[in-house]
Amino acid sequence: QVQLVESGGGSVPPGGSLRLSCATSGFTFSSIVVSWHRQAPGKERELVAAISNTATWTKYADSVRSRFTISRDNNKNTVYLRMNSLKPEDTAVYYCKARYTGRTTEYWGQGTQVTVSS
Repeated sequence: QVQLVESGGGSVPPGGSLRLSCATSGFTFSSIVVSWHRQAPGKERELVAAISNTATWTKYADSVRSRFTISRDNNKNTVYLRMNSLKPEDTAVYYCKARYTGRTTEYWGQGTQVTVSS
């Protein structure tokens, strides 16, 4: 049974930092593309960042490029999202998603809340 569990969310002031973790289990980790998405109240879920199965490419939403960094540790079956210079508009529930390369089935975690407020 596959599973993704997000952690690391919380409440920080503007300009603060957080590191989110997406711990996976039940996958062949080296074969999955993993992405972070977020959903703010009243808004659609949006892609934040993604990383290939071999970490040879990453991509970011324009709104977070240069502030957020996605990475993966294939020894720990975990993907991270380092978020710096946080802004109030980054407030959302953050979800990680996994997909095997070349396949369309998606697997989602339960989400972790990030709140940026003074």
